[in-house]
Amino acid sequence: MIQSTIHLTAFVSIMTSAGLPTAQETASADIVVREDVVYGRVHGAGLLADVAYPKSESPLPAIISVHGGRWRGGRKKDGSTIVVRQWAESGFFAMSIDYRLVGVSPAPACYQDVQCAVRYVHAHAKELNVDPNRIFLMGQSAGGHMVSLAATLGDGPFKRTGGWEKASNDVRAVISVAANYELMTLSWGNIWTPPTGDAVQARHLASPVNHVTADTKPLLILHSDNDRSVPISNALLMVEALKKADAPHTFHRYPDKGHMGITDEVILRSREFIALQSK
Repeated sequence: MIQSTIHLTAFVSIMTSAGLPTAQETASADIVVREDVVYGRVHGAGLLADVAYPKSESPLPAIISVHGGRWRGGRKKDGSTIVVRQWAESGFFAMSIDYRLVGVSPAPACYQDVQCAVRYVHAHAKELNVDPNRIFLMGQSAGGHMVSLAATLGDGPFKRTGGWEKASNDVRAVISVAANYELMTLSWGNIWTPPTGDAVQARHLASPVNHVTADTKPLLILHSDNDRSVPISNALLMVEALKKADAPHTFHRYPDKGHMGITDEVILRSREFIALQSK
């Protein structure tokens, strides 16, 4: 198990050297919060997100949060997502997205929406005051699966939908919490079933562990040994693949935190990881 601690003064030093404000520096700043922003449209229906950001003279790093729920539940305000105001108070353009759930639009629609959200931020980087070179993804459980797929596969063979088709989908790094990386070894992996074609091949394609290379985006993995939704063995497969490919990654393993949400510990490790990746 990786047990890591960081002294407050050391953490502030990392944040400052990376050009990221500390919470103390931005808590009193003017914060803009916007709910139900349309970041894309599919068949005329809007894809919605909540965003928050501080008023700033300098371009902001961006964090895009993707909720869990086994691709069939969850929403942009639940415990599997960030609190956008909290991250805005720490100097980020923060965005938490809803996406099409598999009960209405079968996979890979949910993943296409995640990609659309990244392109939306790139396409509007100037007006949103976002630094396009510092866009980070965070996901929990099924959300962690999709952001990890973004880190390893990118577009893959999936058609760009929702808008901003010519915009970049590049990200700086990815944070994956209690996520699934190999759908074929997961009890609920068969929920990922496309409307047509070979479902087994689709799950193989959608498994991030199958696409790890040295070019994989830097990946932070947080997982607990007693996770009953996604066994630790699933995460260990991914960590081993990252090691073999010499892909940049950090792994925090915990004995007893269950199916982790976006807890204070997760936020601390995420902010530490983002600061180091921002240097």
